Amino acid sequence: MTDKEAMQQYLVDEFLEDYRERRVTRRDALKLLTGVTGSLGIAGALLAACSPAPAPTAPPAPSATAAPPTATPRPANTAVSEDMRVAQNDPAVQAQEVSFANGGQTITGYLARPAAGSGPFPLVLICHENRGLSDHQKDVTRRFGKSGYVGLAVDLLSREGGTAKQDRNAIPGKINAGGPERHVGDFQAALAYAKTLPFVNKDRVGMIGFCLGGMVTWMMAAITPELKAIAPYYGGNPGNPKVLSNIKAEVLGVYGGLDERTNANIPAVEAALKEGNVTYQIKVYPGGTHQFLNDLRESPQFEYNPVAARQAWSDTLLLFDRRLKA
Repeated sequence: MTDKEAMQQYLVDEFLEDYRERRVTRRDALKLLTGVTGSLGIAGALLAACSPAPAPTAPPAPSATAAPPTATPRPANTAVSEDMRVAQNDPAVQAQEVSFANGGQTITGYLARPAAGSGPFPLVLICHENRGLSDHQKDVTRRFGKSGYVGLAVDLLSREGGTAKQDRNAIPGKINAGGPERHVGDFQAALAYAKTLPFVNKDRVGMIGFCLGGMVTWMMAAITPELKAIAPYYGGNPGNPKVLSNIKAEVLGVYGGLDERTNANIPAVEAALKEGNVTYQIKVYPGGTHQFLNDLRESPQFEYNPVAARQAWSDTLLLFDRRLKA
């Protein structure tokens, strides 16, 4: 399987799972799958072969004499991780939109750095999920800035005008059409750009990516020996996972305990890392669903897990601090 085929299959499997689990409507699933496969007929056939889970049944109405039940609803996603977030106007961080060139094209991104001091600070490249450069990814970038790093997130839809200008359900198809080779190339250009910045430590570079961005992180690390540490979060594998044996970085592979689809990738990852004598940890965080770090997902079915998120983030900073700040 080629990397492009692997990326397409990863997206198809994710959207079929979303449809089965009723995270997206059939109409939205059809749009998403059509964008990824390029064919309305194929998308329709995929959905026809995929039955959604039964709708949850409503509990019986209480009798007039029964005491009302005491329920403890799950906290809203938008309120449970304020201790981890870094506001846009946080005085400890200097954040801004940036742009740089790649083969005659202008690539855009988001950069955050410590507001105090001139550095040089270690660099962390950040690759977003299949929905583009979102507010969550920008928050993650600022988190790194507040933790003593230069965070640089790349918008993989720069050539298409940027994430903010896209129809949400069209974004995955456009990312898939760009292809993994283009996306890795944009991160190589981002690394070259960052090395020109006087406040960046050119010898201390790491990378993190989420979902599809985790796949791009694996691919980038396999061909970029400058990376000292990587943290792919619940990402897909390259078309040929054996290329991961080429990785020189120390690895923290992050997976959610409830994310069975993505966790099926772990054996091939571990086999390749062992073959290459790569220093790594694979951690599966109990209770974590797919994208469990993302507390800003629009759909409440993507459950942010505060316990798993805080532990994974702490483990990530421990890795980066050890490999990039020492």
